[in-house]
Amino acid sequence: MLVRGRYAKIIGLMLVAAMMMCFVVGCGGSESGSDVEVIKIGNILPLSGSAAPLGKIGQEARDMAVEEINAAGGIKSMNGAQIEMLYADSKGDPATGVSEAERLITHEEVALITGCYQSGVAMPSTEVAERYGIPYIVPVPSEDQITERGFKYVFRVAEKTSWRNRDQVAFVKEMAEKFDTPVKTVALIYENTSWGQGAVRAWEEYIPAAGLEIVLKEPYPSNSSDLTPVVLKCKNLNPDIIMLVSYVSDAALLTNTFAEHKVMPKAFIGTSGGFADPAYFELTGDNCEYYFDISTWEPDVNRPFSKEVNQKFTEKYGYPMNAEAVKAYASMYIIADALERAGSTDPEALRQAFAETNLTEGPTQMYASEIVFDDTGQMVNAPLVISQMRKIDGKMERVSVWPEEEARPDMEVVWPYPGVNQ
Repeated sequence: MLVRGRYAKIIGLMLVAAMMMCFVVGCGGSESGSDVEVIKIGNILPLSGSAAPLGKIGQEARDMAVEEINAAGGIKSMNGAQIEMLYADSKGDPATGVSEAERLITHEEVALITGCYQSGVAMPSTEVAERYGIPYIVPVPSEDQITERGFKYVFRVAEKTSWRNRDQVAFVKEMAEKFDTPVKTVALIYENTSWGQGAVRAWEEYIPAAGLEIVLKEPYPSNSSDLTPVVLKCKNLNPDIIMLVSYVSDAALLTNTFAEHKVMPKAFIGTSGGFADPAYFELTGDNCEYYFDISTWEPDVNRPFSKEVNQKFTEKYGYPMNAEAVKAYASMYIIADALERAGSTDPEALRQAFAETNLTEGPTQMYASEIVFDDTGQMVNAPLVISQMRKIDGKMERVSVWPEEEARPDMEVVWPYPGVNQ
């Protein structure tokens, strides 16, 4: 009985040790560099619904970057581990984004997540990743509050919405002075989710500070089928500037309805999103000519890697990159750099690697000259450029016009909107 009891005790201790090892490996979500063969990255994007075209271009940009990274030897500090991309369709719905984040973390056991295009989906889904202690990289969503909640595992590559709004106002002031066209009033028309609401909060700060008056703040559902009442309300007020926050279907609907009712302010200024969607030109035709938009990248900017990467993307997928695609593409190289330095998929090691990022060379240069995150997880120097929609050789293009160092050298900005009585 004594021997049997001794064996039972030994076996019991071995089982406890094994369970502890399983607990450490399983709950920590980590593997050493020598153990990892595939690194699974979860990606939450709108692959159906009205924002699907931008979800698609974001997926394509990620895939192209990952193909390049894997072909170059993968993550060398982990013996050439290859990156595997897992995609989840948010459908543009916050609740779906949350459930997909849960699934990717608990069922697919991804090392990290990227997403989501829409700020309204990114806000709650990043909360899920933070709760589980899994790094979440935000390439595109710009709502300020994403990185203002004290989270430690969320890192945003995109600019803040308020930065766009700040520069939109600075651009208006500069153009008004340059062309001697007095500007006094501004109308704000915006989709009514967290993205649009965040833009309005910033505009309410920057527009009055510039000595301008907000004469209209008009929210609307982005899935609206008729925005004529919004357009007519704006027309009756006759503002000098109309600033817009829209996804692609509503951006096109507003543009076409403004044209139908001959609304002609001194300038229409978009806030990326739908105005940067590849489908926008197809949906609006000539109606969008002379509109302005703000983004972080344009095909004509003079930055390292821009021309060759955009050319490769165009040849591969049949259309050029936009700013959202560039941010998604650059984000995969930022992730690869962090994985390389962490040498592990351990969440804490990865979080620390992202926090210590300082990229000043390689393909990320097409987005920004330096990739650095501050203590909130916000990239500190996301660049911004304003473009104007122009018809060149019978085809609509986005022409960089501001700031001067980013402007296309052979094109002059058209200000104010043609036909406007200055």
